[in-house]
Amino acid sequence: MPRVKRGFKARRRRNKTLKMAKGYRGARSRLYKTATEAVDRALKYAYRDRRVRKREMRGLWIVRISAAVKQHGLSYSRFIGALKKANIGLDRKVLSEMAIHDPDRFGQLVKMVPQA
Repeated sequence: MPRVKRGFKARRRRNKTLKMAKGYRGARSRLYKTATEAVDRALKYAYRDRRVRKREMRGLWIVRISAAVKQHGLSYSRFIGALKKANIGLDRKVLSEMAIHDPDRFGQLVKMVPQA
C-alpha cells in the first residue's frame, strides 16, 4: 500500500493553527504540536473569560456607585433599594457612568431618591 502524505487539507488545517499561534513565544508559535496545545488552551480561556468579564464589570460598576453614593452620606444597598421603590429603572452601568461623567446630575438623583 502506498504512503499517503495528506497534502493540501492537512497543511491548511495546520497553517490555521499556526496562524492563531502567531505572537506566542518560542516553540509555541513554530512547532505544530505545542502550538496546538497553546491555541486550545487560549481558546478555552477566551470562551470562559467572555462570561467572567461580565461579572467583573458588574462588580466594578457596583464599586463606583458605592463610592459616589458614600460622598452623599448613603450606602450602596440603601441607594439601590430606594431606586427600586421609586421605580427608577436605571441599571448599574448607566449609574456608574453617570457618577463618573456627570456627578452633578448623579447628586440630584441621590437627593431625589430618599424622598420617593
